[in-house]
Amino acid sequence: MAGHSKWNNIKQRKGAQDKKRGKIFQKLSREIYMAAKQGGGDPDTNPALRLAMDRARSENMPKDNITRAIDKATSSGSGENYDPVMYEGYGPSGVGILAEALTDNRNRTNTNVRIAYNKNGGNIGEAGSVSYMFERKGYIVIERSTTEDDEETMLLEVLEAGAEELETSDEVFEIFTEQADFAQVRDHLEEKGYTFAQSELTMIPMNTVALSDEDYEILENILDALDDDDDVTDVHHNAVRASEQ
Repeated sequence: MAGHSKWNNIKQRKGAQDKKRGKIFQKLSREIYMAAKQGGGDPDTNPALRLAMDRARSENMPKDNITRAIDKATSSGSGENYDPVMYEGYGPSGVGILAEALTDNRNRTNTNVRIAYNKNGGNIGEAGSVSYMFERKGYIVIERSTTEDDEETMLLEVLEAGAEELETSDEVFEIFTEQADFAQVRDHLEEKGYTFAQSELTMIPMNTVALSDEDYEILENILDALDDDDDVTDVHHNAVRASEQ
């Protein structure tokens, strides 16, 4: 599994997105709204809602914003409706890029996403052209500063929880699970008292492509353009900086 760079990628993206905090909250509200609308407003019985709420908390979204989105979804009336769409495309050197969206107007989103790729050095692909390079996995990050456990102790905890893999660095423990096992592993580790810096189902690349700094800047331009679209909720890629390997 090529997961060793995921936390670095997340940190870089979060840093770039700090100036877009309002837009991020808007997207998270949409995810929470749709999860609550489809499965009810109780996260204990609605796994999709719990995931959306966990993600919102990891982005420091205010509790009032979360509550408003749930209340709006569970109030009477038909309300809004958004369809999930996955856009597949390529960046420099054939890097695979996946953009997940929730949209109430596919024509608008299709056009905007195509422009984001084409105007920034990328190319949009056909369905299935990139997604085979990724696997949907559970992903949990525990910062080492929040626990006294060493790598051996954490490995035993992770294996007991039913996780698939543990990767360690000076900063964090990165835990990967099968999609079906994610909730079980997360709940087990929560019960043990661990604090998560990240907890989500996400797309993990099976292999990575090393890019020069110049090509990585082109990739970041594509990612920024996709992130700027109000309908795009998540962007994934399989690139690493050659200089950081």
